[in-house]
Amino acid sequence: MLLKQTNGISYFQFPNLAAFSGIWHGVFTRHGGFSPRPYRSLNVSLGVGDDRERVIKNRRLILSCSGGGTLVFANQQHGAKVLTLTAKNSTGIDPNGNRTPKGDALITNVRSKSLVIKVADCQSVLLVDPERRVIANVHSGWRGSLQNIIARTIQTMEVTFGCPPAHIHAGIGPSLGPCCGEFVNYKTEIPRAFWKYRSAESVFDFWAISRDQLEKAGVPKAQIHTDGRCTRCHTEQFFSYRGEGVTGRFASVITLT
Repeated sequence: MLLKQTNGISYFQFPNLAAFSGIWHGVFTRHGGFSPRPYRSLNVSLGVGDDRERVIKNRRLILSCSGGGTLVFANQQHGAKVLTLTAKNSTGIDPNGNRTPKGDALITNVRSKSLVIKVADCQSVLLVDPERRVIANVHSGWRGSLQNIIARTIQTMEVTFGCPPAHIHAGIGPSLGPCCGEFVNYKTEIPRAFWKYRSAESVFDFWAISRDQLEKAGVPKAQIHTDGRCTRCHTEQFFSYRGEGVTGRFASVITLT
């Protein structure tokens, strides 16, 4: 990952996605914001107990890095609902930002709409079709992963925007790694088809699941980049619900500039 800084705020970029002009993205750390412990400090979630005004100020910092416009959030449900925003209409997304719809993937071809996924162990998967100029941000928690929200998002990009899967480039952000993805009740929670992804008896490699889902959906292997940092192992940089319990959420953002 490439370490960048704008207005004193640090964030990371995927090298494969950073190569495209007219598309900005950033995976932010937990640092540089206004929130006190246990949300220290760049928490962007209004749903974890942090002070609302501090969260709004944190979100403004994020927006200043992405070049202005509008931050677009989803009310993340750990499911597989895909929301789309076009110049003419939206499916569940309010283009004026007055409400937060339920869903776990955001797609748009509209400029200056920064798609935001809030993260504290789950994956944010950024998708870009540089030819059609369509972007997506996917919240792939373990439940959404089992429902293959990644493939659903790619299918929606193809049907709604005409994006050939072979044109899509992907980045899998910092999230719970194969070292810490423990599911002690996996025999009742996780279908047997996924058991091959165990890195230990009850520990799963959801990065590998996402890579395979991307490839099976038609994204070439060479166009997939995995950050490879476990949020639970790196709470000095990122928020981790598994590692900290009460904590904040860092932002993964992508926008057409």
